[in-house]
Amino acid sequence: MLKTGSQHTETLRDGRQVYINGQLAGDVTTHPAFRETIRSVGRLYDFQSADENRSLMTFDMEETGDRASRIWQMPKTYAELVERRKALEAWATLHCGFLGRAPDHVASCLVGMMMGAEIFHDHDPQRAAALADYYRHARDNDLYLTYVIINPQADRSKAASQQQDRTLTAGVVDQDQEGLTIRGAKMLATGSIMANEVLVTCIQPLTEGDEPYAVSFAVPMNARGLRIMSRKSYEEYATSVFDSPLSSRFDENDAILYFDDVKVTWDRVFINQDIRMCQRQFHATPAHVMQNYQAQIRLMVKMRFQLGLAHRIAETNGIVSFPQVRETLGLLAAQTAMVDALVQAMEVKGQAHGKYFVPDAHTLYSAQVLTQKLYPEVISALRELAGGGLIMLPSSVDDFADPQLRAMIEKTQQSPATSGEGRVKLFKLAWDAIGSEFASRHTQYEMFYAGANFVTKNHSYRTCDWDARTRLVDQMLDSYTLDGALRTNKAAAA
Repeated sequence: MLKTGSQHTETLRDGRQVYINGQLAGDVTTHPAFRETIRSVGRLYDFQSADENRSLMTFDMEETGDRASRIWQMPKTYAELVERRKALEAWATLHCGFLGRAPDHVASCLVGMMMGAEIFHDHDPQRAAALADYYRHARDNDLYLTYVIINPQADRSKAASQQQDRTLTAGVVDQDQEGLTIRGAKMLATGSIMANEVLVTCIQPLTEGDEPYAVSFAVPMNARGLRIMSRKSYEEYATSVFDSPLSSRFDENDAILYFDDVKVTWDRVFINQDIRMCQRQFHATPAHVMQNYQAQIRLMVKMRFQLGLAHRIAETNGIVSFPQVRETLGLLAAQTAMVDALVQAMEVKGQAHGKYFVPDAHTLYSAQVLTQKLYPEVISALRELAGGGLIMLPSSVDDFADPQLRAMIEKTQQSPATSGEGRVKLFKLAWDAIGSEFASRHTQYEMFYAGANFVTKNHSYRTCDWDARTRLVDQMLDSYTLDGALRTNKAAAA
């Protein structure tokens, strides 16, 4: 049921068609653009499968008595939800929150769909059966899933069916007894190069005429006709872990997937050309809440890392006792604690969904609204704490190989808290976290992975208990009247 890191790596040698720098990548596990991040993912699986982590990272499956990864657990109680969160938190700690689409993200989405499986069953029992079978397949084989749920931007003023090329967006071009034939593109396939399979659907609102794009299905990353077009790899240019400790090991990569008449068999089709059901799979089930709850757990760990980094920078620069610096650190500590508190509040305020227990939706969406704005503010605060130290670093680790240069580095990189080497090591890490191209991508990711800010604000509006809030206003309004106030004033004047 549980795989090791080496076993996962072996599954990626499957002939998948990954394009980068104008060429086919070949074996992604050995390609310099991907291999170190794949090793980092392997370490997640090794951690999970270690005997000492068995109770933390796995759970007993009632139907078989075997154990599976907690990423596939459908919690039935508050206690089980917390146990699952602790497992996700432990995994995020291994990459300090920098793998945004680690295996637990889309697994959480699929878990949420299964927790609301009655929605699929009421729509189409055959599609519901396909979803249930696929969940068991993914769980029992401990698959790493990614997803593509956004259409290419193109002309954003027009619907998918109104684009100049109707096959720009991945949609159904044929249907037969075997299944669907899919042609077109989807984004944003973060982590796809190291994943086993991809869930393909649409979370964006669709309009009449968009039915061919209103599908939900899963295919292996090596499916015939599936082409993976990678963005620039930051790992490929991060040749030293000392110079680029994050981008050299945690560049999960993003990609566009192009489906060149990919055949999807019926046992992998969960929704077939139904606009309403495409939305309901996320919002009428706990899927959207569960996947974004995982994202907030990961961000919670990432915020802890950034807070620790801020304090180390202040210590290294000898400014930690400055009142204004302590104010900045105090604010960052409060903001980090707020993210922690919101995650725990989602759990405490959680509620039953059928026989399952899910986090509170409004607390979740409130956290997303706040953290979308918060993350770039945190990055800005760290930049101010570090100052020019971020851009006065040695060119590379090779400078330390020259004794004369090393002596100069020790002299010019002095610190009251560490050696010149220690200062350079810390500030190289800081730059990779907040200033490098890798860091810039992460700021963009945290601002938009859940959609534009107006999207998360609307989720917050949609899930707020407005009746309870306005009831307080009405209670206050009902506590006095105009006639009563006039009588009081008349009596006072008499």
